[in-house]
Amino acid sequence: MYAAVDDIAARGAVLVAVGEPGIGKSSLLQAAGTHARGGDCLVLEATGVESEVGLPFAGLHQLLRPVLPQLDAIPPAQQRALRCAFGIEDGPVRSLFLTALATLSLISEVAVARPVVIAIDDLQWLDEPTHEVLAFLARRIDSDPIVILGACRTGYPGSVLGVRLDVNGLDEADARRLLLRHARALSVVDQEAVLTQAAGNPLALVELAAAVPNGSPTADPAFIPLSARLERAFAARITELPPRTRDATLVAAVDPEGETPEILAATAVLAGEPVTLDALEPAAVAGLIEFDLVRVRFRHPLIRSAIVQSETGGRHRAAHAALAAVLEKDPYRRTWHRAQSIVGPDDEIADELELSHVASIRRGAVTTAIAALERSAQLAADGATRGRRLLMAAEHAFGLGRADIVDRLITAASVTPLSDLDQARMEWLREIFSDGVPGDDERILELSRIARESARAGDTDLALNLLLGAALRCWWANPGAEARARVASVTLGLPDVRDDPRYVATLAVAEPIRQARTVLDILSKVSAETVPNGDALRLFGAAAHAVGDQPRALEFLERSEKLLRYRGRLALLSQVLAMQGVVRLDLGDWTGSDSATEEARRLATDTGQPIWSIGPLVNEARSAALRGDSERALRLAALSEQMPALRPLNLFLACAQLARGFAFITAGRHAEAFDALRRVFDPADPCHHPREQLCGVMFVAEAGAYGDRRADARRIIARMEDLARITPAPLLEVQLRYARAVLADDDEAEALFRAGLATDLSRWPWVKARLQFAYGTWLRRHRRVTESREPLRQALDVFRLIGARTWAENAQTELRAAGDRTATSPSVSPERLTPQEQQIARMAAEGMSNREIGQQLFLSPRTVGSHLYRIFPKLDITSRNQLAARLS
Repeated sequence: MYAAVDDIAARGAVLVAVGEPGIGKSSLLQAAGTHARGGDCLVLEATGVESEVGLPFAGLHQLLRPVLPQLDAIPPAQQRALRCAFGIEDGPVRSLFLTALATLSLISEVAVARPVVIAIDDLQWLDEPTHEVLAFLARRIDSDPIVILGACRTGYPGSVLGVRLDVNGLDEADARRLLLRHARALSVVDQEAVLTQAAGNPLALVELAAAVPNGSPTADPAFIPLSARLERAFAARITELPPRTRDATLVAAVDPEGETPEILAATAVLAGEPVTLDALEPAAVAGLIEFDLVRVRFRHPLIRSAIVQSETGGRHRAAHAALAAVLEKDPYRRTWHRAQSIVGPDDEIADELELSHVASIRRGAVTTAIAALERSAQLAADGATRGRRLLMAAEHAFGLGRADIVDRLITAASVTPLSDLDQARMEWLREIFSDGVPGDDERILELSRIARESARAGDTDLALNLLLGAALRCWWANPGAEARARVASVTLGLPDVRDDPRYVATLAVAEPIRQARTVLDILSKVSAETVPNGDALRLFGAAAHAVGDQPRALEFLERSEKLLRYRGRLALLSQVLAMQGVVRLDLGDWTGSDSATEEARRLATDTGQPIWSIGPLVNEARSAALRGDSERALRLAALSEQMPALRPLNLFLACAQLARGFAFITAGRHAEAFDALRRVFDPADPCHHPREQLCGVMFVAEAGAYGDRRADARRIIARMEDLARITPAPLLEVQLRYARAVLADDDEAEALFRAGLATDLSRWPWVKARLQFAYGTWLRRHRRVTESREPLRQALDVFRLIGARTWAENAQTELRAAGDRTATSPSVSPERLTPQEQQIARMAAEGMSNREIGQQLFLSPRTVGSHLYRIFPKLDITSRNQLAARLS
């Protein structure tokens, strides 16, 4: 830990000491904190409290209390997020990740003046929102003068945020020296008993030795856990305290805030008489606590648990009731303590808890809201009310992506007497994490039936949720025509929902071919700039993408990205960026595609969304193939097929097969490319997907033309022509223009090339460049050399711009064969940058400051600066003023 602190100016670090209670973790943290203060670091401290697990951001408030006066240094939206999280200010619902970003910004700002060391004891008992914020920080401080040091008990692997430091006990010689220093007066027999039972645990050596006058340690059976024996040693001191002191220490043990005036006020309620600061003094003399006019602190976490263990359940509840009585000005905490003060049903408190979960949601503490609803359900006397509250909690768990919690809650709800609508809601929640199973048509038909019944009962909102779930099954797993049609027909039959983004998204993903005309008509009436909701824009973008209108999809998704970034909604943002990665690839913005895909995967990992964290693999494979890195593309395609979450889903099988086909084409292996691609177009093949086949139209045509499979390719394209009479999908339309010309006989080819190039392809530069290259090649091979140069030059410019290396090399070869010697490769390409570096470089070139870039990408300004430090030599420049020219 000292080494991490000493190196803090060079890099950030995260270290967590792990060991049994009393092994020395807290002492290590304290020593590291003292060392850090000696090095002029600011030390921010917090301790997890077992009783505060249900109170959102209690640990974060502890940690940030010393630097809250500097909140004005961070953006206003982030200031509000922290104030709402701490209950200082009321406001609209805040994202947990906006609170996390605000924490990163605040600590980064503080660290500009002084390095910051964050020291957290008992990580395993931090409230979950605080733990998630710390995990967010831990992934983003590599380049900042910030070190996170933690201590965690053995047996809580989820609490270890960074590098694990296992803390072991003292060897026999050191244990004897420590014991003699603290208990030289003990008899040899008692010393040996203490040494045996302490097993090298430093705290046990001291405290068990101190307990000997109250009873020999040999009275403790060997099978009792060491932590329990320590608690009993502390408990022996607790029983000797005066009654008012015991009351005060019990209140302090169940009050995670630890504020002295609050503890004394609650103690007075518990005791039924006035209590002064003197009531705490005997506990301090006994070495159990430290206190001042502001706070009460336990000398060791085990002392707190020893107090709780030494008191009866009735006393615990009385202490909670006393705290509730003095918290009239804090209704949120008052309700929480009231809920801990009772046994058995109590509808009044249950109703208060249900209302309190709204405050938790507003603070961004969804896990706390779930806990409040669960406790509210336990306290409710009515079974139907219990079931409804459990389903509400399950819906919030779905929002977090926690399939495990959703499953537990709906299992509990299923044994309660649910209404018909709540039964339907439970079916939707059962469905919500299913991405579909190939051939599972019956489930889709069942969901459609439940949706129709829900709509008839007046709950069209639930009906839309059910239908969107069914439609997503159709999208991921490609069921039969009947299932797709049923989802679409029930959706079309819903009253007064045409303006709801779920309506158009459901039609698009369920029936991307047959409903494309309806979907495009609806989307044509929606302006992205007038939609204020990032999630609605996400659904509109998904609908446009599903029906192949990539330019329109990008408009919706870019606007959605902007709003979701501003609100810190990282889970939805990862989905938007993943879709952007696909859309930008189709349109020819490959640099933007790589950046979006990389960030999508990173954010999906942060937010616990497996399908969105591994799904982008297939887009990376397609991108690598198009750029000419065939070996990497084939490796990624094979890897995606080995992923259990992706393997059964037709969508990803189709995308992997497309990547293979693209890779074989760029490697010049056209016959193999055709064999790979034709599977995507075969309805009987597991790799078939009705929407994704549209992405392969011009590639299967090229593979057939150059792989001696022209007749087979023409049959596939003829089927695509039939589809074009059903769907006006722009993606299909532009790709068919290429396919027709490439597969045409010589007497028809030129007219088809000219017709394709006469189309407005300004939003489809990749397709246009492919057409220009194919046309230029056709002209040169028909000895029209002079005419061939211009389309070849135009194609070469675009290929270079978007990073299509193989096609650029082919265009240069054709130009040289046409007698054009001017085409040379550029000396430097931004393609040498990683996707994240490309993203940062573009933002810096647009004039954004490091702080502004960091706010957009959820990084600290110093991390952005470190990336720019690496970017400049890669681009052979020395300042950000040169970025725009170099990137252009």
